[in-house]
Amino acid sequence: MAVRKVLPYGSWPSPVTVEMAVAGNLALREPRLDGADVYWTEGRPDEQGRQVIVRWNERNGAVDVTPAALNARTMAHEYGGGWYAVSDGTVYFANLEDGLIYRQPRDGAPSPLTAAGPFRYGDLTVDHARNRLLCVREDMSRVLAAGAAAHTAPEGGRIPEPEDALVAVNLESGATTVLASGYDFYSTPRPSPDCQRLAWLSWRHPSMPWDSTELWVADVDAAGMPSNARQVAGGPDESAIQPEWAPDGSLVFVSDRTGWWNLYRWTGDDVLALAPIDAEVAGPLWVFGLSWYGIAADGTIVAMVRRAGSDQLWMFPVAGAAKRIDVPDTAIGSVQVSGRRICHVGASPTESPAIVLLDLDGGRRRVLRRSFELTVAPGYVAQPEAITFPTSDGDIAHAWFYAPTNNEYTGPASERPPLVVFNHGGPTSHSPAVLELGKQFFTSRGFAVVDVNYRGSNGYGREYMRKLYGTWGVYDVDDCIAAAEYLAGRGDVDERRMAIRGGSAGGYTTLCALCFHDVFGAGASYYGVGDLEALARETHKLESRYLDRLVAPYPEGIAVYRERSPIYHVDRLSKPLLVLQGRDDMVVPEAQAQQIVDALRGRRIPHAYLAFEGEGHGFRQAANIRRSLEAEASFYAQVFGFALAGQFEPVKVEFLHG
Repeated sequence: MAVRKVLPYGSWPSPVTVEMAVAGNLALREPRLDGADVYWTEGRPDEQGRQVIVRWNERNGAVDVTPAALNARTMAHEYGGGWYAVSDGTVYFANLEDGLIYRQPRDGAPSPLTAAGPFRYGDLTVDHARNRLLCVREDMSRVLAAGAAAHTAPEGGRIPEPEDALVAVNLESGATTVLASGYDFYSTPRPSPDCQRLAWLSWRHPSMPWDSTELWVADVDAAGMPSNARQVAGGPDESAIQPEWAPDGSLVFVSDRTGWWNLYRWTGDDVLALAPIDAEVAGPLWVFGLSWYGIAADGTIVAMVRRAGSDQLWMFPVAGAAKRIDVPDTAIGSVQVSGRRICHVGASPTESPAIVLLDLDGGRRRVLRRSFELTVAPGYVAQPEAITFPTSDGDIAHAWFYAPTNNEYTGPASERPPLVVFNHGGPTSHSPAVLELGKQFFTSRGFAVVDVNYRGSNGYGREYMRKLYGTWGVYDVDDCIAAAEYLAGRGDVDERRMAIRGGSAGGYTTLCALCFHDVFGAGASYYGVGDLEALARETHKLESRYLDRLVAPYPEGIAVYRERSPIYHVDRLSKPLLVLQGRDDMVVPEAQAQQIVDALRGRRIPHAYLAFEGEGHGFRQAANIRRSLEAEASFYAQVFGFALAGQFEPVKVEFLHG
């Protein structure tokens, strides 16, 4: 074994380039099974973030379905999802630019199905028996009527909101019929196998779909309209999600009524628990089209099971014991089952996210597409260590620790590596232990990374997730600090060179950590929240009441909002900060980033600001993802005083030297 060369941590040459990390951002989503074909969508950074529907079969391999001029994406509920459906080779999809639903026959050109209007569509599902498409429609009329004022709420008020409805779209004429309305939100329309019933989800403000949803079932009359609707699950303190009809006509769904998202079956009379376990069989319904399980023709359920933030794939037969399916994936999503085939998106610490096809009877596992191919030796890839550590109020929290890893280099014996604390968005999301080149970009250069699943993250049960209610900006920050101090106490990192970074809600946690505490020496906020009150008043409909639970009811709790908003406490912000923002962000508008930057500049605090045209909430374009990562590495190197190896365009840090 070759002796590794000694260089300061953070300055190691690395084969994990910026270009590789950017290429690893290919987003694989929403697989669908249609006869012998498998479909999925790809969000491509090198095509300006355009989303493309791809079809695969044994004969032709993977081919693009969506023409270059179209973008199979929707902004319904702002985050979209459920953007396409496929039946017998014909694809129906929402197009981002004009908001229309298109019909595209197999090997044919797409044509608009719906007429122009103030609508956004999501959660597309084909109702074969009635030759129609079921979906959620957002009517944007009130928002458009308000014009520019729609983005600025009156004092103490909120911006106008779109109206949701469950609708049917005729597959020939495009004529649209409203099936259900009156709730703030709808999701997951599902026609029964005999086409005599329809199931769907609905919920109201101030709940998010992981707080409270209602599962409804209605009869469908000769005209295709729902009647005799009855609520079969869900309620004020129950999240019922992903209803799916079983071959025997019963309705399977997931509920968190026990404190864990588990499988249940509604028979028409009773609700029965299927395989109760202290684990999650689903996650937060942030976007349309999410699926954590599927049902085979014989009634066997194949489901993701998440324990302690790590996923497994399990089979639950109608009769007999449950059985784990042996797959290498530790992060599993978008599970689809048809016939004897299973398709899902899977990833692990050594394998990038992939579209995976399995045989239910134990046949081969095939990878149809990977997010990226790893071309560096394993000796440059850091492996995650699960850590559980003490935090505030006598509690514990969880994280994944990645030590600096490089086959060729090591740090001086007298030195400890700098640490970058990653904290996810949501904040109800979670960070899985999977191969992600954005992290390996840092660890292969001599940084340590810890990815924190703070209290509020999913994957550890409802109680853990709800610990953040009323404590956002407190517990999440406490847990990030506790993770960093735990690692410093073990001797794994240099406590004088610790940075924190995150996007969206993670950006807010970053800003709070730097404003209200003195643990981190620097931070990077990606489209982070600086003003909670502005977020409560001016963010989009789906999240417009989210803060009522995370912070306090608004406007009654205005004092708490201001107490926890970094923008009101910039006089306490003294550590260098990198701010990155999309100029078209409707979730966290650019004005919030600009407020933070103006305050930093006014107090001559070292900072850098990059705002990107054409980007919304989350960067999708390759050039901007590349520049962000390059700027972040350059920022830490300048602040912590070491030289980066390789060719990097430095970011200008104002006031770094006075």
